[in-house]
Amino acid sequence: MRISKGALLVVVAFLVPFVVELRTALSWVGIKLSVLESVGLAGLFVLAIVAWAVWSPNGDAEAEPSRSS
Repeated sequence: MRISKGALLVVVAFLVPFVVELRTALSWVGIKLSVLESVGLAGLFVLAIVAWAVWSPNGDAEAEPSRSS
């Protein structure tokens, strides 16, 4: 993983108020999102962040790089 599980949890936790405030900001410019659409958008954000987090940073299939000492 690119980041720890705890850091991933923190990022997802910060995403919730971000989506709520994004819905409010979009309503100021005339774009209305329902609660269901907001949940779907948050789900897509979480899916994208989790996919980024578990994807290997160098594209290898190896999860942890080997370290020589």
